[in-house]
Amino acid sequence: MKKLIFLFLLTQINFACSQNKSSAIVENINQEQFQKMLNDNNTILLDVRTPGEVAQGYIPGTDLFINWEGCCFKEEMSKLDTSKTYLVYCRSGARSGAATNAMAKNGFNKIYNLRGGINNWSGKFDK
Repeated sequence: MKKLIFLFLLTQINFACSQNKSSAIVENINQEQFQKMLNDNNTILLDVRTPGEVAQGYIPGTDLFINWEGCCFKEEMSKLDTSKTYLVYCRSGARSGAATNAMAKNGFNKIYNLRGGINNWSGKFDK
């Protein structure tokens, strides 16, 4: 009986603690998962590479191009709808990882980073 009470209390404490956590989802996902999410109407595809990198090609359907290394990333990010789902990529996944973390700290709820970036993309490219 004591074990049941202990487990019940532990479950309640765990639930209460989970309610205080941020609702932001930041996840590194592979290309297959990334492609499946592209079809959702609530999803925005965001490229955070430099203009020179974008000129070499980008993932078809990319909605936004905001250079992570540029002067205005935070300003441009503040204009975005935080309720949308964002699929973010760069060349290798490092800058988009940093961008997704910044987005999570600024009220975005669902942010996904393409693991390995566009270097690991085996699909088509637009120019």
